Amino acid sequence: MKKVLLGKTGMEVSVIGFGGIPIQRVGQEEAIKIIAEAKNRGINFIDTAQAYTVSEEYIGNALKQIGRENFYIATKAMSYDYESMKKAVEKSLSAMQLDYIDLFQIHNVSKQEQFDTAVSENGALKALIEAKEKGLINHIGITGHTREILLQAIEYDEFETIQFPFNPVESQGAELFEKALEKGIGTIAMKPMAGGAFTKQKLSLKYIVNSGLINVAIPGMDSIEQVIENSSIGDGTEALTAEEQEEINEEVKILGNDFCRRCGYCKPCPEGIDIPNVFLFEGYVTRYNLPEYGKSKYEAMPIKATACVRCRKCERKCPYNLPIVNKLKHAVETFKNI
Repeated sequence: MKKVLLGKTGMEVSVIGFGGIPIQRVGQEEAIKIIAEAKNRGINFIDTAQAYTVSEEYIGNALKQIGRENFYIATKAMSYDYESMKKAVEKSLSAMQLDYIDLFQIHNVSKQEQFDTAVSENGALKALIEAKEKGLINHIGITGHTREILLQAIEYDEFETIQFPFNPVESQGAELFEKALEKGIGTIAMKPMAGGAFTKQKLSLKYIVNSGLINVAIPGMDSIEQVIENSSIGDGTEALTAEEQEEINEEVKILGNDFCRRCGYCKPCPEGIDIPNVFLFEGYVTRYNLPEYGKSKYEAMPIKATACVRCRKCERKCPYNLPIVNKLKHAVETFKNI
Protein backbone atom coordinates (compact mmCIF):
# COMPACT_ATOMS: atom_id res chain seq x y z
CA MET A 1 0.00 0.00 0.00
CA LYS A 2 1.38 3.36 -1.05
CA LYS A 3 1.68 5.88 1.79
CA VAL A 4 1.93 9.66 1.59
CA LEU A 5 2.21 12.52 4.04
CA LEU A 6 -1.17 13.97 4.98
CA GLY A 7 -0.20 17.57 4.38
CA LYS A 8 1.69 19.27 7.19
CA THR A 9 0.38 16.83 9.83
CA GLY A 10 3.43 14.61 9.44
CA MET A 11 1.17 11.54 9.39
CA GLU A 12 2.18 9.06 6.70
CA VAL A 13 -1.17 7.63 5.64
CA SER A 14 -2.25 4.93 3.22
CA VAL A 15 -3.71 6.41 0.03
CA ILE A 16 -6.78 4.24 0.61
CA GLY A 17 -8.29 4.80 4.04
CA PHE A 18 -11.24 3.21 5.85
CA GLY A 19 -14.53 5.13 5.81
CA GLY A 20 -16.60 4.43 8.90
CA ILE A 21 -20.19 5.10 7.80
CA PRO A 22 -21.38 1.66 6.61
CA ILE A 23 -19.72 -0.36 9.36
CA GLN A 24 -22.76 0.45 11.51
CA ARG A 25 -24.65 -2.12 9.41
CA VAL A 26 -22.66 -5.07 10.79
CA GLY A 27 -22.18 -6.49 14.28
CA GLN A 28 -19.22 -5.82 16.54
CA GLU A 29 -17.45 -9.12 15.85
CA GLU A 30 -17.72 -8.68 12.10
CA ALA A 31 -16.48 -5.10 12.45
CA ILE A 32 -13.36 -6.37 14.22
CA LYS A 33 -12.67 -8.83 11.38
CA ILE A 34 -13.14 -6.12 8.74
CA ILE A 35 -10.78 -3.69 10.48
CA ALA A 36 -8.25 -6.47 11.05
CA GLU A 37 -8.31 -7.15 7.30
CA ALA A 38 -7.80 -3.44 6.65
CA LYS A 39 -4.64 -3.61 8.75
CA ASN A 40 -3.48 -6.72 6.89
CA ARG A 41 -3.96 -4.91 3.57
CA GLY A 42 -1.89 -1.89 4.61
CA ILE A 43 -4.71 0.52 5.42
CA ASN A 44 -3.63 2.69 8.36
CA PHE A 45 -6.15 5.59 8.30
CA ILE A 46 -9.65 5.24 9.75
CA ASP A 47 -12.23 8.00 9.48
CA THR A 48 -15.44 7.95 11.50
CA ALA A 49 -17.81 10.43 13.17
CA GLN A 50 -20.08 10.81 16.15
CA ALA A 51 -23.02 11.00 13.74
CA TYR A 52 -22.38 7.47 12.46
CA THR A 53 -24.34 5.82 15.32
CA VAL A 54 -22.24 2.90 16.68
CA SER A 55 -19.25 3.38 14.36
CA GLU A 56 -16.97 4.99 16.96
CA GLU A 57 -17.83 2.32 19.51
CA TYR A 58 -17.20 -0.52 17.05
CA ILE A 59 -13.89 0.97 15.97
CA GLY A 60 -12.76 1.55 19.55
CA ASN A 61 -13.47 -2.05 20.52
CA ALA A 62 -11.66 -3.27 17.39
CA LEU A 63 -8.60 -1.19 18.25
CA LYS A 64 -8.45 -2.82 21.69
CA GLN A 65 -7.90 -6.17 19.96
CA ILE A 66 -5.96 -5.19 16.84
CA GLY A 67 -3.79 -2.48 18.33
CA ARG A 68 -4.34 1.25 18.25
CA GLU A 69 -0.71 1.76 17.17
CA ASN A 70 -1.53 0.30 13.74
CA PHE A 71 -3.81 3.17 12.74
CA TYR A 72 -4.24 6.91 12.54
CA ILE A 73 -7.73 7.64 13.87
CA ALA A 74 -9.81 10.53 12.54
CA THR A 75 -13.25 11.47 13.76
CA LYS A 76 -15.50 14.50 13.61
CA ALA A 77 -18.47 16.22 15.23
CA MET A 78 -21.15 18.64 14.09
CA SER A 79 -20.37 20.97 16.96
CA TYR A 80 -19.68 24.58 16.06
CA ASP A 81 -19.41 26.44 19.36
CA TYR A 82 -16.77 26.12 22.08
CA GLU A 83 -18.72 24.26 24.75
CA SER A 84 -20.33 21.70 22.45
CA MET A 85 -17.03 20.90 20.73
CA LYS A 86 -15.24 20.55 24.05
CA LYS A 87 -17.85 17.97 25.07
CA ALA A 88 -17.66 16.32 21.65
CA VAL A 89 -13.94 15.62 22.00
CA GLU A 90 -14.52 14.01 25.39
CA LYS A 91 -17.41 11.97 23.99
CA SER A 92 -15.33 10.56 21.10
CA LEU A 93 -12.40 9.74 23.37
CA SER A 94 -14.77 7.85 25.65
CA ALA A 95 -16.63 6.06 22.83
CA MET A 96 -13.40 4.81 21.27
CA GLN A 97 -11.64 4.24 24.62
CA LEU A 98 -8.65 6.33 23.49
CA ASP A 99 -6.22 8.64 25.26
CA TYR A 100 -5.89 10.78 22.15
CA ILE A 101 -7.30 11.13 18.62
CA ASP A 102 -4.97 11.78 15.70
CA LEU A 103 -7.29 14.05 13.73
CA PHE A 104 -10.43 15.77 14.97
CA GLN A 105 -12.54 17.54 12.35
CA ILE A 106 -15.34 20.07 12.51
CA HIS A 107 -17.97 18.10 10.63
CA ASN A 108 -20.22 19.15 7.77
CA VAL A 109 -19.77 22.92 7.90
CA SER A 110 -22.26 23.78 5.17
CA LYS A 111 -23.55 27.22 6.12
CA GLN A 112 -21.75 30.53 6.52
CA GLU A 113 -23.15 31.06 10.01
CA GLN A 114 -21.82 27.65 11.08
CA PHE A 115 -18.35 28.53 9.84
CA ASP A 116 -18.46 31.99 11.41
CA THR A 117 -19.43 30.46 14.75
CA ALA A 118 -16.76 27.76 14.49
CA VAL A 119 -13.90 30.24 14.00
CA SER A 120 -15.23 32.88 16.40
CA GLU A 121 -13.76 33.76 19.80
CA ASN A 122 -15.97 31.15 21.47
CA GLY A 123 -16.12 28.69 18.60
CA ALA A 124 -15.32 25.05 17.97
CA LEU A 125 -11.87 25.86 16.63
CA LYS A 126 -10.86 27.34 19.99
CA ALA A 127 -11.94 24.12 21.73
CA LEU A 128 -9.91 22.02 19.32
CA ILE A 129 -6.82 24.20 19.73
CA GLU A 130 -7.07 23.71 23.50
CA ALA A 131 -7.59 19.96 23.08
CA LYS A 132 -4.48 19.86 20.91
CA GLU A 133 -2.46 21.75 23.51
CA LYS A 134 -3.59 19.21 26.13
CA GLY A 135 -2.60 16.26 23.93
CA LEU A 136 -6.19 15.03 23.54
CA ILE A 137 -5.97 15.43 19.77
CA ASN A 138 -2.96 15.77 17.49
CA HIS A 139 -4.36 17.61 14.48
CA ILE A 140 -7.35 19.73 13.44
CA GLY A 141 -9.42 19.42 10.27
CA ILE A 142 -12.70 20.51 8.73
CA THR A 143 -15.22 18.77 6.46
CA GLY A 144 -18.09 19.92 4.32
CA HIS A 145 -19.95 19.80 1.03
CA THR A 146 -19.80 23.55 0.33
CA ARG A 147 -16.68 24.53 -1.58
CA GLU A 148 -16.93 28.24 -0.75
CA ILE A 149 -16.83 27.49 2.99
CA LEU A 150 -13.73 25.32 2.76
CA LEU A 151 -12.00 27.89 0.56
CA GLN A 152 -12.34 30.22 3.54
CA ALA A 153 -11.16 27.53 5.95
CA ILE A 154 -7.85 26.93 4.20
CA GLU A 155 -6.88 30.53 4.96
CA TYR A 156 -6.69 29.57 8.65
CA ASP A 157 -3.33 28.11 9.68
CA GLU A 158 -5.02 26.02 12.36
CA PHE A 159 -6.77 23.77 9.85
CA GLU A 160 -4.35 21.01 8.81
CA THR A 161 -6.74 18.93 6.68
CA ILE A 162 -9.87 19.36 4.61
CA GLN A 163 -12.39 16.69 3.65
CA PHE A 164 -14.63 17.22 0.63
CA PRO A 165 -16.41 15.04 -1.98
CA PHE A 166 -14.24 13.95 -4.90
CA ASN A 167 -14.79 11.31 -7.57
CA PRO A 168 -15.16 11.22 -11.36
CA VAL A 169 -18.66 12.69 -11.27
CA GLU A 170 -17.94 15.22 -8.49
CA SER A 171 -14.84 17.16 -9.45
CA GLN A 172 -16.04 20.58 -8.25
CA GLY A 173 -13.43 20.44 -5.47
CA ALA A 174 -10.40 20.35 -7.79
CA GLU A 175 -9.48 24.03 -7.32
CA LEU A 176 -10.05 23.74 -3.56
CA PHE A 177 -7.73 20.75 -3.28
CA GLU A 178 -5.07 22.43 -5.41
CA LYS A 179 -5.04 25.50 -3.17
CA ALA A 180 -5.04 23.36 -0.03
CA LEU A 181 -2.03 21.36 -1.19
CA GLU A 182 -0.15 24.56 -2.01
CA LYS A 183 -0.63 25.58 1.62
CA GLY A 184 0.48 22.20 2.97
CA ILE A 185 -3.05 21.21 4.00
CA GLY A 186 -3.87 17.51 3.81
CA THR A 187 -6.63 16.47 1.39
CA ILE A 188 -9.17 13.75 2.17
CA ALA A 189 -11.67 12.58 -0.45
CA MET A 190 -15.06 11.71 1.00
CA LYS A 191 -17.73 10.06 -1.16
CA PRO A 192 -15.12 8.43 -3.45
CA MET A 193 -17.89 6.36 -5.06
CA ALA A 194 -20.29 9.35 -5.21
CA GLY A 195 -22.29 7.95 -2.32
CA GLY A 196 -22.61 4.61 -4.08
CA ALA A 197 -23.90 6.11 -7.34
CA PHE A 198 -20.69 5.44 -9.27
CA THR A 199 -20.85 1.71 -9.89
CA LYS A 200 -17.29 1.17 -11.14
CA GLN A 201 -15.75 1.41 -7.68
CA LYS A 202 -12.20 0.35 -8.48
CA LEU A 203 -12.01 2.72 -11.42
CA SER A 204 -13.26 5.58 -9.26
CA LEU A 205 -10.55 4.93 -6.66
CA LYS A 206 -7.93 4.61 -9.38
CA TYR A 207 -9.07 7.95 -10.81
CA ILE A 208 -8.74 9.57 -7.37
CA VAL A 209 -5.33 8.07 -6.59
CA ASN A 210 -4.04 9.24 -9.98
CA SER A 211 -5.53 12.73 -9.71
CA GLY A 212 -2.57 14.28 -7.86
CA LEU A 213 -5.10 16.14 -5.69
CA ILE A 214 -5.83 13.66 -2.90
CA ASN A 215 -3.69 12.33 -0.06
CA VAL A 216 -6.21 9.75 1.11
CA ALA A 217 -9.58 8.50 -0.15
CA ILE A 218 -11.95 7.00 2.40
CA PRO A 219 -14.42 4.56 0.80
CA GLY A 220 -16.92 3.16 3.26
CA MET A 221 -16.52 -0.58 3.82
CA ASP A 222 -18.69 -3.14 5.57
CA SER A 223 -17.19 -6.43 4.36
CA ILE A 224 -13.83 -8.12 4.06
CA GLU A 225 -14.41 -8.43 0.31
CA GLN A 226 -14.73 -4.65 -0.02
CA VAL A 227 -11.52 -4.14 1.96
CA ILE A 228 -9.64 -6.52 -0.34
CA GLU A 229 -11.04 -4.93 -3.50
CA ASN A 230 -10.50 -1.31 -2.45
CA SER A 231 -7.04 -1.84 -1.03
CA SER A 232 -5.90 -3.44 -4.29
CA ILE A 233 -5.87 0.06 -5.83
CA GLY A 234 -3.56 1.33 -3.10
CA ASP A 235 -0.23 0.70 -4.77
CA GLY A 236 -0.87 3.86 -6.79
CA THR A 237 1.55 2.88 -9.52
CA GLU A 238 -0.67 2.29 -12.54
CA ALA A 239 -2.09 5.17 -14.54
CA LEU A 240 -5.57 4.96 -16.03
CA THR A 241 -5.59 3.38 -19.46
CA ALA A 242 -7.44 4.99 -22.35
CA GLU A 243 -10.06 2.25 -22.11
CA GLU A 244 -10.56 2.84 -18.37
CA GLN A 245 -10.90 6.58 -18.90
CA GLU A 246 -13.53 5.92 -21.55
CA GLU A 247 -15.44 3.68 -19.10
CA ILE A 248 -15.35 6.49 -16.55
CA ASN A 249 -16.50 9.06 -19.10
CA GLU A 250 -19.44 6.86 -20.06
CA GLU A 251 -20.54 6.42 -16.46
CA VAL A 252 -20.22 10.15 -15.80
CA LYS A 253 -22.37 10.84 -18.85
CA ILE A 254 -25.09 8.52 -17.56
CA LEU A 255 -25.05 9.90 -14.03
CA GLY A 256 -24.95 13.47 -15.28
CA ASN A 257 -28.61 13.25 -16.23
CA ASP A 258 -29.81 12.51 -12.71
CA PHE A 259 -27.11 13.03 -10.11
CA CYS A 260 -26.88 15.85 -7.58
CA ARG A 261 -23.27 16.98 -7.14
CA ARG A 262 -24.18 19.14 -4.10
CA CYS A 263 -22.64 22.20 -5.74
CA GLY A 264 -25.30 24.35 -4.06
CA TYR A 265 -26.11 26.51 -7.08
CA CYS A 266 -29.80 25.64 -6.63
CA LYS A 267 -29.84 27.47 -3.29
CA PRO A 268 -31.44 29.33 -1.69
CA CYS A 269 -34.80 27.67 -2.13
CA PRO A 270 -37.61 30.25 -1.62
CA GLU A 271 -39.30 27.79 0.75
CA GLY A 272 -36.09 27.11 2.68
CA ILE A 273 -35.54 23.50 1.57
CA ASP A 274 -31.91 22.39 1.76
CA ILE A 275 -32.13 20.62 -1.59
CA PRO A 276 -28.64 19.02 -1.74
CA ASN A 277 -29.06 17.53 1.74
CA VAL A 278 -32.43 16.03 0.83
CA PHE A 279 -30.70 14.09 -1.95
CA LEU A 280 -27.71 13.28 0.27
CA PHE A 281 -29.93 11.74 2.95
CA GLU A 282 -32.00 9.89 0.34
CA GLY A 283 -28.75 8.39 -0.91
CA TYR A 284 -28.12 6.86 2.50
CA VAL A 285 -31.40 5.00 2.00
CA THR A 286 -31.19 4.06 -1.67
CA ARG A 287 -27.45 3.51 -2.16
CA TYR A 288 -25.86 2.96 1.26
CA ASN A 289 -28.67 0.70 2.52
CA LEU A 290 -28.93 2.73 5.73
CA PRO A 291 -32.67 3.49 5.79
CA GLU A 292 -33.04 4.37 9.46
CA TYR A 293 -29.92 6.55 9.45
CA GLY A 294 -30.99 8.36 6.30
CA LYS A 295 -34.52 8.91 7.55
CA SER A 296 -33.32 10.21 10.91
CA LYS A 297 -31.13 12.79 9.15
CA TYR A 298 -34.03 13.79 6.91
CA GLU A 299 -36.52 14.01 9.78
CA ALA A 300 -34.16 16.37 11.60
CA MET A 301 -34.35 18.87 8.74
CA PRO A 302 -36.41 21.92 9.78
CA ILE A 303 -37.96 22.20 6.31
CA LYS A 304 -38.59 19.01 4.37
CA ALA A 305 -39.06 18.26 0.69
CA THR A 306 -42.85 18.36 1.15
CA ALA A 307 -42.56 22.16 1.32
CA CYS A 308 -41.73 22.31 -2.41
CA VAL A 309 -44.28 24.48 -4.32
CA ARG A 310 -42.81 23.60 -7.75
CA CYS A 311 -41.71 27.12 -8.57
CA ARG A 312 -38.74 25.54 -10.40
CA LYS A 313 -36.38 28.41 -9.56
CA CYS A 314 -33.88 25.76 -8.43
CA GLU A 315 -34.05 24.00 -11.79
CA ARG A 316 -33.30 27.22 -13.65
CA LYS A 317 -30.13 27.64 -11.55
CA CYS A 318 -28.89 24.02 -11.71
CA PRO A 319 -25.84 23.85 -14.00
CA TYR A 320 -26.55 20.15 -14.66
CA ASN A 321 -30.22 20.67 -15.67
CA LEU A 322 -31.47 18.19 -13.09
CA PRO A 323 -35.24 17.66 -12.75
CA ILE A 324 -35.04 18.82 -9.13
CA VAL A 325 -38.79 19.12 -8.54
CA ASN A 326 -39.41 15.53 -9.60
CA LYS A 327 -36.40 14.37 -7.61
CA LEU A 328 -37.75 16.08 -4.48
CA LYS A 329 -41.09 14.36 -5.06
CA HIS A 330 -39.26 11.04 -5.35
CA ALA A 331 -37.40 11.74 -2.09
CA VAL A 332 -40.70 12.38 -0.30
CA GLU A 333 -41.93 8.95 -1.42
CA THR A 334 -38.64 7.33 -0.44
CA PHE A 335 -38.83 8.54 3.15
CA LYS A 336 -42.59 7.89 3.37
CA ASN A 337 -42.06 4.21 2.56
CA ILE A 338 -39.46 3.54 5.27
